[in-house]
Amino acid sequence: MASATTALLYYALLGLALLVVNDAVSYLLLAMAAHLTTVVIVYPWYRLVVFRTSDRSWVAGYLRFYAVGLGFLGASLAGLPVLVELCRLPVMAAQAVILVISPTVTYAVHRAWTFRERVNVRPG
Repeated sequence: MASATTALLYYALLGLALLVVNDAVSYLLLAMAAHLTTVVIVYPWYRLVVFRTSDRSWVAGYLRFYAVGLGFLGASLAGLPVLVELCRLPVMAAQAVILVISPTVTYAVHRAWTFRERVNVRPG
């Protein structure tokens, strides 16, 4: 549910940005800006509510969280031009196609890596 909400927030921010700039800025730059804005907004929610973790550094957690997000951003930056320029889909329709798989994949990666419980292991 949280990943789907994150995807919807990103989608809304991208749509708003596209409306505001009206082709004055590349849709790829707008996708990057919407992505960064979304990650900054949702990280505290994921940390405190979704995965309820408080035992690690916020900065280290944010960097892991952002690293997972970069995978989605990469998929968007690679997929959008293909769907928009070659398949002639509107930007928002193309982004919707990419967003379909995002929530499930990102939640699984966040659960397994970003917010996993770390066990202190002592050498020897």
